[in-house]
Amino acid sequence: MNQCERCGGKGDLVVGEKPCPNCGGSGKTESISLGEASEGEMKELIERGAARCSICHGTGKIPVTEPCDACGGLGREYRCVVCGARLSNRGEVCERCSKKPLVHMLDDSCDSRDLVVGEIYQGKVSGLANFGAFVDLCEGVRGLAHNKYLKTRPEAGETIFVTVRNILPNGNLELEPVDLKEYNTVEVEKELPLSKAAELDGLVGKLVMIKGEVIQVKQTGGPTIFTIADDSGLVFCAAFERAGVRAMPEIDTEMMVRILGEVSRRNNQIQIEIKSMKRLWGGDASLVKDLIEQAIDRRAEPAATEFLVESEVMKRLQPAMKAVAKEIRRAVLKSRPIVVRHHADADGITAAVAIETAILPLIKESGGPDAEYYNYRRAPSKAPFYELEDVTKDLAYALEDNTRHGQKMPLIVLMDNGSTEEDVPAMRQAQVYGLEMLVVDHHHPHKIVDQFLIAHVNPAHAGGDFGVTTGMLATEIARMIYPGIEGKIRHFPAVSAVGDRSEAPEAGRYISLVEDKFRKEDLKKIALALDYEAFWLRFNEGRGLINDILCLGRLDRHQRIVDLLCEQANAAIDEQLRASMGNVKSTKLPNGVIMNVLDVENFAHKFTFPPPGKTSGEVHDRLCQKFAGKPVVTIGYGPDFAVLRSRAVLMNIPQMVKELMEEIPNGGVSGGGHLVVGSIKFVGGMRKDVLAKLAEKIASCAVQEVPAAGNAGAQV
Repeated sequence: MNQCERCGGKGDLVVGEKPCPNCGGSGKTESISLGEASEGEMKELIERGAARCSICHGTGKIPVTEPCDACGGLGREYRCVVCGARLSNRGEVCERCSKKPLVHMLDDSCDSRDLVVGEIYQGKVSGLANFGAFVDLCEGVRGLAHNKYLKTRPEAGETIFVTVRNILPNGNLELEPVDLKEYNTVEVEKELPLSKAAELDGLVGKLVMIKGEVIQVKQTGGPTIFTIADDSGLVFCAAFERAGVRAMPEIDTEMMVRILGEVSRRNNQIQIEIKSMKRLWGGDASLVKDLIEQAIDRRAEPAATEFLVESEVMKRLQPAMKAVAKEIRRAVLKSRPIVVRHHADADGITAAVAIETAILPLIKESGGPDAEYYNYRRAPSKAPFYELEDVTKDLAYALEDNTRHGQKMPLIVLMDNGSTEEDVPAMRQAQVYGLEMLVVDHHHPHKIVDQFLIAHVNPAHAGGDFGVTTGMLATEIARMIYPGIEGKIRHFPAVSAVGDRSEAPEAGRYISLVEDKFRKEDLKKIALALDYEAFWLRFNEGRGLINDILCLGRLDRHQRIVDLLCEQANAAIDEQLRASMGNVKSTKLPNGVIMNVLDVENFAHKFTFPPPGKTSGEVHDRLCQKFAGKPVVTIGYGPDFAVLRSRAVLMNIPQMVKELMEEIPNGGVSGGGHLVVGSIKFVGGMRKDVLAKLAEKIASCAVQEVPAAGNAGAQV
């Protein structure tokens, strides 16, 4: 029954005014009953000589009303509970349906106060005694049908119809069975004011009603736990069928429901012990859904933070960065699982951990202290793109969690990967299962990926290049998500800058920002320690170890572990270079570029640190020192791949890969990366042809003046 909007549920409308008949329009009354006068009225009588009229309250006028034509004077829209027809009176059933008896079916949330003497109810015989039969009208309401009213002896478990003859002062019910052949039924639900999840802390021990969306269904060894979201927050609701048995199997995630239950406190958390839960349909469901979405949209707005350093590129990217922050906050507030996928190097790790540091406290605030264990996962990718192996693992975990725990499909956040054409096969597979994806990356983007993404941040979209690292972008986004973590991650952009050899102006500004705590040499050691540990962690996130390396824990342990890992990493690099440097072949190309090639398959240790990409980068650094002031390209190749590093050579590796695919159609060429730093794959039998064509393209590239510092260039 919807309240009339025109009269506000009063049933009449004010159409004018007339003089008050009690005071004749004066607003005061000359006489007053001294025995019934209040202290205020006596005081007013003494001071003013007359009391204010109690009818018009001193105005001298009373309103003239007439019945509201919109609701016929009823104040609400009354509909037949059987057929739904609109009623012209304040009844339950229409004239047609009233010809059949109306049987009331009590919801489990009802008690004896919801009964009406003389009405017919459906019940179930729960027990037999010498003096009659006990009948359950619902879970908490039981009455007695005495032998004097029983025409036949019912059986236990039998469904019967009974009239409530009397409700005794002690609460006992006197019931009388009735025989019905034709009847209408109506469900009786307890009428309670609507409560909000955020208000339940002050309602412990009381029966409440809430409406919301089922976010998750979790089966424990005892009750079934439903996570319900309304427009104020989340609340856990428990229903018990039998130990370990799924209660209310008809209720599933993403349904809008109405819950009645008692508020309790379990493990210092508010919980509702469900007495009744029913799915909402139609307009009721839409109204609840709209309220939730509007509230979440308001709460998901990112914080209005200023960038830590000046950056024209990031200023132009700010709307896209805010879009990413908002989508992540929305996922957390809706208890949607989040998977952060990142390239397993210093830049990718700092970017992912920055987002992780912002997400975890928000998850705990929204879903409780243990929510992070089933609503968040971070996973490294060995390649700088979203591989089919990665998406297969993500889908396997997601589908298992969906089946076993009723969790929604996760939001995939790709960090330091996701912008290139190589990401498309995995993205297409994710799209089949409805996975939504965000990308924060600084690899050279391809427009084809945008059709698979709901938000995409890349410096190339704002006139920048890979010098603005993912770690820089992610740190600023993390501050938008949860500003309170700024002090913990303030040095992350500087670590990513030195780890990726960034020469962008932003790199120097971020390094200067933290020089009071971290010297540049300290930042380089952290970046090397991350690369070294990531190699041994492989596909494991290693949260505790990574946090110590990034100085998110104890300072003394951070210093000791970084020193130890750098010592081991440098020893491994030295050993690798002793084996490799003597086998590098150098050639001066017609454009003046010194091209160096190394067969890392045969002249470098395999299956150990540093891997081929890192080995090629370290060799490139030494050769840049050897050929100071000259443009240098280093190619580390294996049976079916080549890794490129360059200095002062204006290459476009994604474009070169595209040309190689066309010129050597049977070469199986793929790859990409940044414009001047990347990798190429091909079939082993065509290695000679691919490398020869690659050398031709490098020889045709323009060169630029070598920076005075002779920087070796970016690494991936």
